[in-house]
Amino acid sequence: MTSGDAWLVAGGRVLASATVAESRGARRRGMTGERDPQFALVLPRCSWVHSVGMRCALDVAYLDHASRVVKVQRLAPMRLPMPVREARTVVEAKAGSFERWGLKVGDVVEVRRT
Repeated sequence: MTSGDAWLVAGGRVLASATVAESRGARRRGMTGERDPQFALVLPRCSWVHSVGMRCALDVAYLDHASRVVKVQRLAPMRLPMPVREARTVVEAKAGSFERWGLKVGDVVEVRRT
């Protein structure tokens, strides 16, 4: 999977380049197999992810219908967290990314298509 079809923006700042997983197959595949992802992955129409098959830990942000971050978690490989009921979109990134970006619960994240 490559990066570059969107930008993640919060608080007027560009956080990262992102890939939007639009198809069912792309959403199912997610970041599985990525050793060192250098981009964020946006999963629309999603309220749950897992890290089975992952080779690295991920930062995961769950966004509600208004694109507000309702939960942030770090997922180690081979984990099955609970779904987040109010989530409508999920953003995945390499572990440590959200801390570098300053992304936290309550932030509004905009996905700008390039």
